[in-house]
Amino acid sequence: MATMLKLPAANCAILPPQQQKRAFLAGAATTRLDAATVFTARRQTLSLSSSSAAATAKVMSVSAVAGQSIELEQSPSKNKIDIPIMVNGCSGKMGKAIIQAANSAGLTVVPVSFGSAEESGQTVQVGANEILVHGPHERESTLASLFQKYPNLIVIDFTVPSAVNDNAELYCKVGVPFVMGTTGGDRDQLYKTVEDSKVYAVISPQMGKQVVAFLAAMDIMAEQFPGAFSGYSLQVMESHQASKVDASGTAKAVISCFQKLGVSFDMEQIQLIRDPQQQLELVGVPEEHLSGHAFHMYHLTSPDKTVSFEFQHNVCGRSIYAEGTIDAVIFLAKKIHSKADKRIYNMMDVLREGNMR
Repeated sequence: MATMLKLPAANCAILPPQQQKRAFLAGAATTRLDAATVFTARRQTLSLSSSSAAATAKVMSVSAVAGQSIELEQSPSKNKIDIPIMVNGCSGKMGKAIIQAANSAGLTVVPVSFGSAEESGQTVQVGANEILVHGPHERESTLASLFQKYPNLIVIDFTVPSAVNDNAELYCKVGVPFVMGTTGGDRDQLYKTVEDSKVYAVISPQMGKQVVAFLAAMDIMAEQFPGAFSGYSLQVMESHQASKVDASGTAKAVISCFQKLGVSFDMEQIQLIRDPQQQLELVGVPEEHLSGHAFHMYHLTSPDKTVSFEFQHNVCGRSIYAEGTIDAVIFLAKKIHSKADKRIYNMMDVLREGNMR
C-alpha cells in the first residue's frame, strides 16, 4: 500500500500527486473499486460531514421558492417555539440526536414516547428531558390524550421498518400530524393511509438537507440530459456502521439517476464496507464515528478509459439528519397553520420552501 499522509483537521488521507494519479486511473480500469486507493485518495470531492456542520461552510445551496411567511408563536420561555413534538424511537441514537436538535431549536419535547414491549415503563434521559416510554398496549388512548393536551402536537417517527405502517395508521386514526423518517414498510400502503386520512405529514427516508439537495441536482441532470453518460462504467462503494446490513437507499437513488443518464449498473454490484477495520484503514472513517456514518463514492469511467468522473458524499454522525428533521417539523407546522391544501410532503418540499435554519 502506498504511504499516505494523514491530515487530522480534514479527516482525510492524500497520496502524493503522481501516485494519486496512478491510483485514480488504476481504480478506473478495474471492475471493482480498490478501497485503499480510490476512497482514501479522493475523499475531498464532495464531502459532507455533519460532525462539523456548525463550523463548515455549506457545500451546496438550493434556490428557494418564496413560500408563505408565517410567524410561529413564541412561548414565554426564552427561545421556545410553540411546537410540541413527540419523538417515537427516543431510546435509539437517532431519536436522541433529534431531541438534542429540538432543544437547540427551542421546540418542546413532550415527556412521552412509544417503544417496544421490552422498553415499556423505561425512562429515557436526554439532556434535561426525561421521557417515559410506553409499549404497544393502550397506544391509541395515550396518543389521543396527549393530542388533547398538546393540540399543536407533531409526532416524529424514527422507529423500525416493521412498525412503519402500524404507526402511520395510529397517527392517522387519532389525526396527529407526523414526520416519518423511518425507512422500510409498505410505502404504497403508507401513502394511501395518509391520503385517506387527510392528515398532514412529511415522509422521507433521507432527512439530510444537503444530501437531498445533491439528489435533487442528480435528478435534474438525469431529466434534462438523458443518455449523457451512455457507455460509461460505474463503480459504487458505500460504508456504513456495521449494524446496517442492507445497501444504502441513498446510493440506490443516485444509481437510478446514473441509469437514466445511460449507465448500465446492477444494484448487486454495490460494494458494501461494513468491517470497522477496513473503515478505519481504507475508507478513512474517524474512529469516533464508526458506529454512525454514511460514506458514498461513485466512480464513472468512459469506454476508452480516458475520462473519469467521481462523486462523493460523506456524513459523520447523525446531526445532519436530526437538524433536517427539525426543519421538517417547523415546515409542517407552517403548512398546518396556513391550512394548506396539500397534505403529504417530502424533504424536497422542505428545501424548496427555503428559510431553513
